Amino acid sequence: PAPRLPRRPAPGRHSDLRKLRGAYRSQRRVATLTALGYFTLFLVLSALAPSFMTGTVSGGLTTGLLLGLCQLPVTCLALVLFERTARRRLDPLSARLRRQRASTARHDGEAP
Repeated sequence: PAPRLPRRPAPGRHSDLRKLRGAYRSQRRVATLTALGYFTLFLVLSALAPSFMTGTVSGGLTTGLLLGLCQLPVTCLALVLFERTARRRLDPLSARLRRQRASTARHDGEAP
């Protein structure tokens, strides 16, 4: 007998899978650029604007020290946003893909 043709597109060509890959890729870029961008800005200011970085903000606190201390909260913010967008955008899409795969496997008689 002739081989059966699949009724659905292959998983690698599925539009939802492409959306998931694209969303994950953009999420990684935003989180990485947020953390690295702030750090790069700090380095550039340290190299090109030393008078600005040594300026006093309050008491003995310099602008450079304040910006350096802000790196941890900026990195934490990038992580929080990464998790939040994963829960809102990526997790529902991947769950839908898993359900579709399980449904297809049951329909075709495969193990999920």
